[in-house]
Amino acid sequence: MSALLIKGGTVLTQDAGARVFDPGYVLVRGDRIAAVGPGQPPADLLPGETRGAAGETVDVLDATDMAVIPGLVNAHTHLFQTFVRGLADDKPLLEWLEVAIWPVMQAVSEEEIYLASLLGLVENIRSGATSVIDNQYIHTNPGNSDRVCCAAEESGLRFMLARGWADTNYHEAFVQTGDQVVAAMERLMATWHGAAGGRIHVQFGPLIPWGCSDETMKRTYALAQDWGVGTHIHTAESQAEVDLLLEQRGLRHVDWLESIGCLGPSTQLVHSVWLSEEEIDLVAKRDALVIHCPVSNMYLASGIAPIARLRRRGVTVALATDGPGSNNAQDNMETLKFTACLQKVGNLDAMALLPKDVLSMATVGGARAMGQSDQIGSLEVGKKADVVLVDLDAAHIAPVHRAASALVYNANGRDVDTVIVDGEILMRDKHVLCLDEEALLAEARAACGSLFERAGITLS
Repeated sequence: MSALLIKGGTVLTQDAGARVFDPGYVLVRGDRIAAVGPGQPPADLLPGETRGAAGETVDVLDATDMAVIPGLVNAHTHLFQTFVRGLADDKPLLEWLEVAIWPVMQAVSEEEIYLASLLGLVENIRSGATSVIDNQYIHTNPGNSDRVCCAAEESGLRFMLARGWADTNYHEAFVQTGDQVVAAMERLMATWHGAAGGRIHVQFGPLIPWGCSDETMKRTYALAQDWGVGTHIHTAESQAEVDLLLEQRGLRHVDWLESIGCLGPSTQLVHSVWLSEEEIDLVAKRDALVIHCPVSNMYLASGIAPIARLRRRGVTVALATDGPGSNNAQDNMETLKFTACLQKVGNLDAMALLPKDVLSMATVGGARAMGQSDQIGSLEVGKKADVVLVDLDAAHIAPVHRAASALVYNANGRDVDTVIVDGEILMRDKHVLCLDEEALLAEARAACGSLFERAGITLS
């Protein structure tokens, strides 16, 4: 049996007491955290000691001048969009869909979906994510979602497929009937839910309120409750979308979910930018989760989500990059700074969000979005060994006076040094170990060029 010992770094546990050990250590055995503590590790944990009849080999990671944190959770992205990043800059949401997403994704193949997803997962690893929720709604090929899950299995990340659907009022190439949605989910649940040693799970991902009928929404929500999985839906992302639903049903987005009985603790409201005060009250009352995508909201000029107000009402918030088509990147470390700064300027309050609040959303909040609060989100004995080391020994960070501040306001994705999931090292010393990154980049470039040619996309 082997163990992994991380020592010498500043350990931000993100436990209930938000304890910080500077320095501290984390011991990993198998896929679990076996010990966390302050100072130097006890002598019997160091290499060279024999423990038990079989003995134990200890691999030591020196985290001096690093922060040791629970893995970040990217609670909402669209991995296929790695191939369309930068394709339709400076467009509002609905125009961006028409120019960038719909034309390319009608032509995409299963293999291109796989490569785009794998590339996006490597990008997440490089910026400190150990868990990713992918809202996959491109079903032009029957195996698209399977290929995304194959990419997740290969990457070694913890992964949630939020299987997207729209059954009305959306582009005809991406619309499915309620029966088709349910049949696809039944198959994906049987094939992938709990796969890869429990790293991969599946949940429902209804796309947008204005593209979902009451009937199918209620049907899938009831199934989600029966199966013990979440319902992950874009909500009030732009004012134009709120207006669309008001025209259709005379209701705002959260009001609609409440009216059909689909608002509860397992409901994940992505974006939630244009919420009324009454809707904020409903979100808090029903204990629904909000997933905040600050960079995407700025990129598309969607607005500033009322995150500080939601948190004051006790609403759990998770953080996300959104897809690289409406962000251009998936830098989870960058998301931390934008989350804090956007709330400060939006509320004209420098104290609107503090570094500890942001880190809590990215870890503890994200763990709830994954449906695994008892397994991930903090560095505690018995929890899954999802650990990230961030190098703070750099000119744009040092000297470090408060590690939480340095992580939120100074660090970026290029400072992530080591990423561990289930006790397996996916990246060490800034080198990706789980696959051949150079070969993947070359293959992705070639595949994207072929896709654009078929889709008739010309770049000027």
